[in-house]
Amino acid sequence: AVDVSGSMKIPDFSVKGQEVTRLEVVKAAAGEFIAGRTGDRIGLIVFGSQAYVQTPLTFDRDTVKAMLTETEIGLAGQETAIGDAIGLAVKRVVEQPAGSRVLVLLTDGANTAGEVSPAQAAALAEEQGIRIYAIGVGADRMEIESFFGTQTVNPSRDLDEDALRQLAQRTGGLYLRAKDTEGLTRVYKELDRLEPAATETELFR
Repeated sequence: AVDVSGSMKIPDFSVKGQEVTRLEVVKAAAGEFIAGRTGDRIGLIVFGSQAYVQTPLTFDRDTVKAMLTETEIGLAGQETAIGDAIGLAVKRVVEQPAGSRVLVLLTDGANTAGEVSPAQAAALAEEQGIRIYAIGVGADRMEIESFFGTQTVNPSRDLDEDALRQLAQRTGGLYLRAKDTEGLTRVYKELDRLEPAATETELFR
């Protein structure tokens, strides 16, 4: 589940010395993660003011990666419905055969929209045996030019780390923080270590 709210356009990450938006870095890092999940059934939910299934659970990793690449900021609204995103993920996962059930939730903010609170959604996930790995993204320092000259601000002041940590712990998952491009890459490598991909099976169509 990937946050595509308005704040994901903040350019507080860098690649090869160039400023890039949070979503651009997420697309690259999450895309590599998806490509390496051989044998897993993967789906993609995007959320802003509402949560939508961008790709249903599938073994077709190339399509999931392509749909993530095509996702744009504001596609689902400007606010952040974290609870609704979790609730939608729970609904989609319980329709699938039992097995290792994991939600990787990536956001840079706090729950500001939606019908379901993150705590309520986490309770549903816990009931269904779904582990939530929450990733908080965004730098903690950023220099901006203003009328008064260069100022240092915290672009992640709206990130609700306590809430993300609580919902991850409740479901047996983990909260991970990514403050820069390298940090986000490390987060996805840590996820691969914590949740090894399933063994690929031979498929026939």
